[in-house]
Amino acid sequence: MEAARTTGSKPIIALIGNPNSGKTSVFNQLTGLQQKVGNFPGVTVDKKSGDLDLGLETAAELVDFPGTYSLYPTSKDEKLVVQTLSHPHDENFPDAILYVADVTKLEKHLLLFTQLRDLNIPILLALNMRDLAEQDGLQYDLQALERKLGVPVVFISGRTGLGMDDLKLGLANLLLKKQAPAGNFYQPSNEEKQLIAALQPDFPAYLPYQLLLLAHHQNWLPYLGVEEKAKIAKASTNTGFQDLQMQVHETMQRYGKFTPMVAESKMQGRSGGLSFTERLDRVLTNRTFGPLIFFSIMLLVFQSLFAWAEYPMTLIEDTFGQMGQWCRYILGSSMFTDLLVDGFIAGLGGIVVFVPQIAILFFLISLLEEVGYMARAAFMFDRVMQVFGLNGRSVVALISGGACAIPAIMSTRTIGNWKERLITILVTPFISCSARIPVYTVLIGFVVPAQKWGWFSLQAWAFMGLYLLGIVAALLAAFVLKLVLKTNEVSYLMLEMPPYRWPVMRNVWLTVWEKVKTFLIEAGRIILIISLVLWVLASFGPGQAMQKAEEAALVQAKTEQLDEDATEDLVAASRMEASYAGLLGKAIEPAIKPLGFDWKIGIALITSFAAREVFVATMATIYSIGHQSDEYSVRERMAKQKNPITGQKVYNAATSLSLLLFYVFAMQCMSTLAVVRRETKSWKWPLVQFTFMTALAYLASWLAYNLLS
Repeated sequence: MEAARTTGSKPIIALIGNPNSGKTSVFNQLTGLQQKVGNFPGVTVDKKSGDLDLGLETAAELVDFPGTYSLYPTSKDEKLVVQTLSHPHDENFPDAILYVADVTKLEKHLLLFTQLRDLNIPILLALNMRDLAEQDGLQYDLQALERKLGVPVVFISGRTGLGMDDLKLGLANLLLKKQAPAGNFYQPSNEEKQLIAALQPDFPAYLPYQLLLLAHHQNWLPYLGVEEKAKIAKASTNTGFQDLQMQVHETMQRYGKFTPMVAESKMQGRSGGLSFTERLDRVLTNRTFGPLIFFSIMLLVFQSLFAWAEYPMTLIEDTFGQMGQWCRYILGSSMFTDLLVDGFIAGLGGIVVFVPQIAILFFLISLLEEVGYMARAAFMFDRVMQVFGLNGRSVVALISGGACAIPAIMSTRTIGNWKERLITILVTPFISCSARIPVYTVLIGFVVPAQKWGWFSLQAWAFMGLYLLGIVAALLAAFVLKLVLKTNEVSYLMLEMPPYRWPVMRNVWLTVWEKVKTFLIEAGRIILIISLVLWVLASFGPGQAMQKAEEAALVQAKTEQLDEDATEDLVAASRMEASYAGLLGKAIEPAIKPLGFDWKIGIALITSFAAREVFVATMATIYSIGHQSDEYSVRERMAKQKNPITGQKVYNAATSLSLLLFYVFAMQCMSTLAVVRRETKSWKWPLVQFTFMTALAYLASWLAYNLLS
């Protein structure tokens, strides 16, 4: 069977496998940097694809499908696989399937494989983890497996690249021959045969097993119309088809058939005794030591963000400062120079300066995922998560939220229980994401001195404290939502523990590159545009307001006998206050003054609703206006700011802590709200989320400022 395909387009190879089968490593080995990221049509599930040169004058598009356990899905990602493969006219319906299975757990990974085999699509079985199998002395007779399963089998290692040439040759032959597996693996019952016969006239393009999938999933398959669903329901009733009973029957028959095949093809197995993974899990997943080890690892991550990023960040700040000075020297004094230096360069510097920290965070998190530790974190905290109305898989989303709330919220599709998934979506933005790192980095220094406590600096402890505060807020909010939301769904966690293994650095670097590129291009574009708009708003005002403010400031400076630098600062502040940006900040100042914020901070609060990290770029733009020297970083400029009335520092401990707490709790990311709307298919939940997060942020900031001031 072939799906409708555009003339001249490349054939599609679907990359499919269970979670933790090493599918991502295989994808990266085959495609390298030739990857494209988008969405599957009609859904928000990520679609990763890459061009594949197979030799033999054969090329294809490799599409990485979400990890799936079977064609009886329990999550949104798994449903996408069924939706695509059960519909022969889907635009992503493959010409061939590359199925990746972990050879060390082959029996568990063959259920989905045999289901795909019955779709009559050319399929190749890639036995992954070859390096681990060889270490354990695990061997299979590949020719025997090929005969028994009726498909080509290749032995590979996605981590080391072993067998990749054989894999490409096998895929090329698969596309050239277009030979589907002979015969069906599963033998339908009499009721199922009657159902297939009843549906065939109305669905002539569908194969027998696809018709069974229609019967099992007709309630949610989006491509079925009302009349088609009615026909399927009627045929199911007339033939005595029972959904759950047939699923159990099919699963048991498949296991009963391929289990002896695996046993007969095994030539040598692992010797007795506990494996390395089992011995390590006795410590790392221990009820007492496991959580302590986890939090110690997280503390090391936060310490690394400060220790490793300090020098490259300083270098970047100095580079952009010198770039601004050089431009002023070459171009002279003009409005264009001010736009270039104070708008473009200051905004760009506010983006690039945080690349080291973002890269380090993703590097360390990717390492933990690659070695297999993150799955253990989900397992360890499942029982705790249940108390708060969450699921063990929620831990994965919450930890991912430390990078970015958007992919973290999208990852909740693996949670089958609607209530647990919704709660996870609503509380994930409480977890401090990488976009908050710039804000924390700038403000922590105003609250916590750069001293050491034990092996770690006080600022690293404070950094971790902000993250823990976000986690506590997320859990408490989840507990409240657990009491409010009602459902009859049963909660469960199905999670496979991957073996501990050396990280595939290729995967790690590709992840870091992809995330940094996304930050620079997507977030950076927003930041840069806002920086330029803000420069315009800060450089112009209504009528002669800015000129009059400057004249008044000069008179005041002369009266108070201020020196040249103080006069310059007073003039810059007066002009800013009279500008359009100043008027905008002044408009909201009465509402934020009880929190210790002035109108300049108000401008940053408004602009950072586009993206939290815009706060720093806004500060860089605001405090660079009117300064002839650009040798100071944004942190140093903020540290020098004083209240023109009281003469006290603007960013004292009370104001800085108040601002930190506001950014810990507030929902200041329009993109996240848009994703919540898309995932929940309603504006109700984003509005609820925005309201309670903003209210909590305001209350926490008000308490902190009034207690410390």
